[in-house]
This record gives sequence, C-alpha cells and structure tokens, in this order.
Amino acid sequence: MAGELTGRRVAILAADGVERVELEQPRQALDKAGASTTVVSISSGEIQARDHDLESAGTFAVDELVGGASVDDYDALLLPGGTVNPDKLRMEPDAVRFVRDFVQSGKPVASICHGPWNFVEADVARGRRLTSWPSVRTDLRNAGAEVVDEEVVTDGNITTSRSPDDLPAFCARIVREFARADTGGRP
Repeated sequence: MAGELTGRRVAILAADGVERVELEQPRQALDKAGASTTVVSISSGEIQARDHDLESAGTFAVDELVGGASVDDYDALLLPGGTVNPDKLRMEPDAVRFVRDFVQSGKPVASICHGPWNFVEADVARGRRLTSWPSVRTDLRNAGAEVVDEEVVTDGNITTSRSPDDLPAFCARIVREFARADTGGRP
C-alpha cells in the first residue's frame, strides 16, 4: 500500500562493498511506500556497490556521514549486506555506535545477508532470534543470538533476512515493521 511510510525517515547505513540489490530493492520498496531514505556512510562522496561481492555494480551517493548522524533524526535503520560492507562498518566506532544506539532506542532496524554482522560488533545480538547468510550464523551464535534458517525473522525491533533470494519477503516485512514505528507525533 503506497503511503504507509509517508513522513518516515529511514537511514541506510552502508559502505564500499555493499551488495547492490540489498540496498536498491529495499530502498525502492521504502520509497514507494512514502519513506524518505538517506544513505549514511563512513566516508563522503559515493560508495562502491558490488554484485555477488565480486563484480563492480556502480555507486550510490552518500547523503550523510555516520559521525554526524543521530538516531533522533531517523525513524528506522536499514543495514544491507555484501561481505565487505558490514566488515568495513564494524571497524568504524561511529558506525558501531549508530547501530547500537538504534537497536537500544527501540526503533526498527532491518538487516539482510551479511548485514547482521553489525549486531555482533555492536553487542546487540545476545538473546535475539536472528537469521543471516549461512557464514555469519556462527558469529551470531557466539554473540548469544538464537539463529534460525528462515526467510525473514522479526524479534522485537530487529528484522533479519538470509539472502537476496529473500528480498521480496524482506521488503514487504520491513515496510510493515517500519510503518509500526513510533514517530513521536509526526504523521
């Protein structure tokens, strides 16, 4: 349904190496539902997207640096995957802080594929029911998460998904979950 996210502001935290379809398709679903999406990153300019981690797949313009971003400025957070992208984000204290603060705020956070690695570094996986790309699952388990192999999982304010194959279900779920977010009285 178009318009269910009108007035909602969504931060998309990504860096070089982001899997193009995992940023592009959820962003299109959010925009179509009326959200305002902002690419937040660790460096200015553009981030390099990838296709299957190996092939160059163009770029995305960076709208804001994570060091200046505040959870208060957004209603929801999207963490796309790609192997390199979350690995770069985990090494940046401002990105780790942003993820931790978002999860702790209770606002909705969604992540797909390798993106849940960010939850490990931010120490917010413990006690959560999560899914991810298979190679990330041991890290999530070791960080205290209950790991499941399901298309899309929502536990409290965190929604996770396994892979690009699950994008239709993931996109539908995040629109629904982000629509339920408290906007502090804004429409």
